[in-house]
Amino acid sequence: MGHRSKHEKDSIAKAPSGPPADVPDLPDPDPLWHPIATDWYLSLQESGQAAFYQPSDWAMARYAAELMSRGLSSDRPPNGQYVAALNSVMASLLTTEGDRRRARIELERKAPEGPQLAAVRPLDAYRDIAGG
Repeated sequence: MGHRSKHEKDSIAKAPSGPPADVPDLPDPDPLWHPIATDWYLSLQESGQAAFYQPSDWAMARYAAELMSRGLSSDRPPNGQYVAALNSVMASLLTTEGDRRRARIELERKAPEGPQLAAVRPLDAYRDIAGG
């Protein structure tokens, strides 16, 4: 590992949340996979971190989905070593917000479209009147 400058350490890579514009044509989930593994695999295609994925990352995602499916489909409860290995593979794919923070990647949320919820201000006024 090379030495990183303070700027490199402090910089955060950013990508928009939601599906990236240029997701490659990916293999469909294996129809024999457990539904949770299928949902997880498909969710990666809709997640902003996929903008950083290379073909090898997608291959790793298929591997993780296969591992997950086998564990979920087994009659035996998963052991700790299996769970730790699967979590490690999923973390390497930046699956959770914590994983992305450790990698210094931030997904920028899009402004909501359509009608917005009422502002909190009327609730604050009600609390003032009600003595809350």
